[in-house]
Amino acid sequence: AASPPSPLWALPEELLLLICSYLDAQALGRLAQVCRRLRFLSSRDLLWRRIARGCLNSGFTQLGTDLAAGIPVKERVKVSQNWRHGRCRRETVLKWKCKQVASFSSSFLMPWMELDGEYLYLSQAENIQAYHLCAEGTGLQHHPQAILSGHQEDVCRFVLVNSHIVSGGGDGSIVLHKMHGSYSVKFSAHEQEVNCVDFQGGLIVSGSRDRTAKVWSLSTGRVGQCLHTVQTEDRVWSIAISPLLSSFVTGTACCGHTSPLRIWDLESGQLLTCLGTDFHRGAGVLDVFYETPSLLLSCGYDTYIRYWDIRTSTRKCVQEWEEPHDSALYCIRSDKNHMIASGSSYYGVVRLWDKRQTRCLQSFHLSSPTSSPVYCLRFSTTHLYAALASALHVLDFTA
Repeated sequence: AASPPSPLWALPEELLLLICSYLDAQALGRLAQVCRRLRFLSSRDLLWRRIARGCLNSGFTQLGTDLAAGIPVKERVKVSQNWRHGRCRRETVLKWKCKQVASFSSSFLMPWMELDGEYLYLSQAENIQAYHLCAEGTGLQHHPQAILSGHQEDVCRFVLVNSHIVSGGGDGSIVLHKMHGSYSVKFSAHEQEVNCVDFQGGLIVSGSRDRTAKVWSLSTGRVGQCLHTVQTEDRVWSIAISPLLSSFVTGTACCGHTSPLRIWDLESGQLLTCLGTDFHRGAGVLDVFYETPSLLLSCGYDTYIRYWDIRTSTRKCVQEWEEPHDSALYCIRSDKNHMIASGSSYYGVVRLWDKRQTRCLQSFHLSSPTSSPVYCLRFSTTHLYAALASALHVLDFTA
């Protein structure tokens, strides 16, 4: 008698993987319930990577680079559904005393932060404090692991790159810290507050209320030497170096007749181009973020998130999204793929956006009934941290 046909899952693994590569997430989930072999096979990162690239905040960039290697892709796809549907656990993990500030024109008590692996770095007054993230990811350890000081007035903004922290302060100075050592450098940079800084490739760029942007050297023997002074003719609120290390962008207050978004040559300090032509007076740019050398996000007082592709046009953005409640947008971040997170000026509102849609995807009100801007936000594939005037909030999307 003829032997019964072998089941499909008895095929060689290479053929099974090829067949499974045509399945969607729901079908792969059902396949995992058949037997142990198919459960193991259907969990392979190879099968979930294609699905994950279409999800929100799954750790993959538009170009396919994996920013969260080491975390199973299938698990990231599951958590991504929580981001899309707004399912999370909220917690206030730090509180601090709050002075009253009238507007963005003051640099005081506007906390800034950066995430780096197991640590969160948070500016509080004139110091930057390093907090260890709890193992379960639900909060921070109560006491900072380290305190970085050097400014005489409040830290306005700082960046963390390659084990170095560069900060700008209300005292007009820039401070460079090496995180795993006692090395630090401080130098006088501007006549007024250093509102923004960035650091890449051994160069620092800074912007100030004194209406200038400056390029600084960190090479041996030239640390703190000013290479270029750019007269922006307007207060500089935000700044970022292009990933190609060839240029940098400034976001200014838009109090004059020039565009608040301008790109400058990093080597010469000369103006390369202006972005946009339809900004209204006072539509200052409060945050900018490079996704790639040619793709740039901006936000500010005029309530719009704008997405620029400098390969196609510098006169008009390729996409824009309007904040629904007509609030200024203080900060912006993206997963370098489909998701954008923004922080607004009223009631601590954090919004999630899907670039493939025109309307806001999810909203989280973190400071009701009192009102506070979201001065800074950062996120991983599982958590979002938002710094308000008096507290640090965390949204846990693994819940």
